[in-house]
Amino acid sequence: MKLATIRRPDNPAETYAAVVSGNETAELSGYADVGAYLASPKAARDEAVAAAAPARRVSDVSFATLIPEPSKVFCIGLNYRNHILETGNELPEYPTIFTKFADSLTGAHDDIEIPAEEHRIDWEGELAIVIGQGGRRISEADAAAAVAGYAVSNDISMRGWQSRTSEWTQGKCWEASAPVGPYLVTPDEYDDGATITTKVNGEVVQQDSTGDLAFGSAALVSYLSTMVTLRPGDLILTGTPAGVALGRRNEQGRHPWLKAGDVVETEIAGLGAQRNTFV
Repeated sequence: MKLATIRRPDNPAETYAAVVSGNETAELSGYADVGAYLASPKAARDEAVAAAAPARRVSDVSFATLIPEPSKVFCIGLNYRNHILETGNELPEYPTIFTKFADSLTGAHDDIEIPAEEHRIDWEGELAIVIGQGGRRISEADAAAAVAGYAVSNDISMRGWQSRTSEWTQGKCWEASAPVGPYLVTPDEYDDGATITTKVNGEVVQQDSTGDLAFGSAALVSYLSTMVTLRPGDLILTGTPAGVALGRRNEQGRHPWLKAGDVVETEIAGLGAQRNTFV
């Protein structure tokens, strides 16, 4: 099953949760977004899906960020083996963790502002885990039951601010900079090891398998839930593969930071695609 959070055409400030089937979307009555849907009892969720009737075509809707108000957004650094080697680091013993905030998130097709304070802006296509049932101290064996599904995300990074200190958060949590969505896809419809691809202005800059993660979904859910209760709608951005601007040089020997007018497309097979223009 695919779920999405969609803006109302007559009032884009209001949103609703929808189930998506093929080219059709159907509103889940009573739910303002996918996060609210995940937080409700299973019987109510099942009833809403059964009652949903196709209303608008996918091509006619505007996708808001998938989970507008998660209680937590965890991000994992240096988690693809190829990216770890790209940065000259060794495979880690434990996950590298930083956080974002709800205000850091944006929609899958929304424009992303280049802030006046920063010009070293980088792309980082990522697989996002969306927590469903959640819980505390979840074992790896039980982790699958805690996950609602998966989504596309991009950890757009402000590298100048990130490099000011050894702690990364200040380069990672900027306003409306991290697109999540367009869809939550339930685990039964997602293949671990799917191809993740990031393009900048049509050029492939990242392509890898989500199976290259040093710490996979079960390990991350178990590790993070050791520290704090994972709740419905919480997000885990699982890290980015090799190919970021920080690891590249253009013909002038400079990093090809994103600039106004650039278009970043992020796609994971089976999960859909994002397309964000930088302004």
